[in-house]
Amino acid sequence: MILSHKIALDPNLTQRKYCAQGAGTARFAWNWALHEWKAAYEAGEKVTEGGLRKKLNAIKRQEFPWMLEVTKVAPQHAIKCLGTAFQRFFAGTSSYPQPKKKGRRDSFRADNGPGSFSVSGRYLTLPVIGTIKMHEELRFIGKLLSVTISREAHRWFAAIAVDMPDTPQVGQNQAVCGVDLGISRLATVSDGTVVPAVDSLKRELKRLRRCSRALSRKVKGSSNRRKAKHKLARLHARIKHVRLDVLHKTTTDLTSRFGTIVLETLNVKGMMANGHLARAVADVGLYEFSRQVEYKAKKQSGRVLRADPWYPSSKLCSTGGCDYKNDSLRLSERFWTCPMCGHRHDRDLNAAINLASLSTASSAGIEACGAGSSARPGKPGRRSPATKQEPKVGINDHI
Repeated sequence: MILSHKIALDPNLTQRKYCAQGAGTARFAWNWALHEWKAAYEAGEKVTEGGLRKKLNAIKRQEFPWMLEVTKVAPQHAIKCLGTAFQRFFAGTSSYPQPKKKGRRDSFRADNGPGSFSVSGRYLTLPVIGTIKMHEELRFIGKLLSVTISREAHRWFAAIAVDMPDTPQVGQNQAVCGVDLGISRLATVSDGTVVPAVDSLKRELKRLRRCSRALSRKVKGSSNRRKAKHKLARLHARIKHVRLDVLHKTTTDLTSRFGTIVLETLNVKGMMANGHLARAVADVGLYEFSRQVEYKAKKQSGRVLRADPWYPSSKLCSTGGCDYKNDSLRLSERFWTCPMCGHRHDRDLNAAINLASLSTASSAGIEACGAGSSARPGKPGRRSPATKQEPKVGINDHI
């Protein structure tokens, strides 16, 4: 299993200059290769990223001698990434690769392969750059594969890829939970746990607009414009990191407490197309939540199940033996009362309990005592999700 740990760096002035040169070289190589790729395609010639890397190596000493000041891996890896971007484009999973601009996602590969760099405590030793102090120690133990240096706002980071032994932990916790994702509530768990949305963008939106207006008023090329640009970039980075902090803490807690997690299958791309919901959906980070749950559950020897996209989790009564479906339930109704059994439901908690009950569709070997919820005594919604043996809609086992 290959995992990457992104750690903030504390480089000196010379190292900062080198990092900026490395990012600029990688950006130039990407744009140069993209131009060559387009020209070859228009001329009807076949082109590959391997051929472009050979062509750049043949001409860079004469035409681009400044490239020799940084590691040769920086431009070569950038062209490899361009080849991967074109593969995704032709596969229909991403848009056409675009030219890179200075100051946006600046990054470059800083090592010359496994064994060319080392990590000792809070110090990272790289070719040419030397030893850089890190803000924390590397969390993973295994074979060091690569280092990618990137810049966010005014800070430099090192993403260290580690090949860890593929020895998953023995799953002891067989508890099952359903998780209902939303906008006002990030996650509602079937054991009654509610994680409110942090709304990092919404809270900083007024300040973000003020910084954007201040930047637009500055003269291009001036020192004041550069300062305003850095201030805006720092604010964007803060919004991102606050969101990621909540997502990581929530997903880590879920995967450590539950062996089986049932999630909704959300069309996040379609939700982002709605102009009234797009900002709120992006602020919550629904796709990132699902991605983190999947890889963390795999690491814990757990599994993630996904309900059918059309499963009416919010409309079905979760009371055992009732299963009444409220077809008239509107999105604005957060609570509703079942006319059959008279139970009053919290919309999100009801959906989470119904999702948890779907786990029995592909977990026939799980004992009822092991499939029960791990809710604390006194928490609402505590019941065994193994009581419903025949779910209305099947689920897809992703892990």
